[in-house]
Amino acid sequence: MQRLLAIANAAAGTADDESVDSAVATLRTAYDVELVRTSTPEDLDQALVKHPDVRGVVVLGGDGSLHAVVSAVRKADRLDSLIIGLVPLGTGNDFAATLGLPDEPDLAAGVIVADNPAPVDLIIDGDDEVVINVAHIGIGAEAAVAARPLKKLLGPIGYVAGAMIASFKGIATPGAKVGITLDGEPLFPRGSVIQLAVGNGRFVGGGAALLPEADPSDGRLDLMVTYAGRRHRRIAYAWKLKNGEQLEHGDVVYRQGMQVAVRGDALPCTSDGELSEAATEHSWRLEAAALRMWR
Repeated sequence: MQRLLAIANAAAGTADDESVDSAVATLRTAYDVELVRTSTPEDLDQALVKHPDVRGVVVLGGDGSLHAVVSAVRKADRLDSLIIGLVPLGTGNDFAATLGLPDEPDLAAGVIVADNPAPVDLIIDGDDEVVINVAHIGIGAEAAVAARPLKKLLGPIGYVAGAMIASFKGIATPGAKVGITLDGEPLFPRGSVIQLAVGNGRFVGGGAALLPEADPSDGRLDLMVTYAGRRHRRIAYAWKLKNGEQLEHGDVVYRQGMQVAVRGDALPCTSDGELSEAATEHSWRLEAAALRMWR
């Protein structure tokens, strides 16, 4: 029987424990499963070292846990040899939604048991860190921070509310002056930028379709740039985002490619939900089919 390493959050509560048990029980109908609970990147590194012969690693958690595991697997130079599985037990589960995985732990584990892995692209940023789902700068980063306390209460609308809060806060600052290149070619500037997003996944903030055309297996990253408009246009953009209709907004440019670079005003970045310090340069490149996932 082939072996799997299942990774769960060491700080999980009772409800999460029940979900983990349900998923592991399903996995054990087809695999020899070693369940390890981790709380730090060092724990993940040690778990991979202690289990050199497993066929794959199953993440029992959300987007943040998936990001951490893929980072550790890449650091260990095992992306070519390990298949990654995901049982969505997080708050937002945005990348799981893009993959079309079931919400129920036993059904999601059943996808792994069915054993049909497929190639999935990976985005690498300018600091050589992975981006599994989405990275964004401007009001996208600020919206993610503002939405954190609202997500559990409002779901995907929490991200929209965060975007509106960020828009109102940014009225006095009408946008950032940045230069953007896609695959080495400059995007024709249309004024200041209030948001730029790149990604593999469609959703952020618990279900808001920020990059509605993204496909994590198409060999291209998706780029959306939102230019600064008047106050009412920013509010209209936030509301269109609620229904995934922001591409219809006249201030939005949507492209696909392999590499994106941004230089200009200092802006913070949210990458797979983690906020970084403001920087004057940001870049991302796609590594097509860099990993395999059960989906």
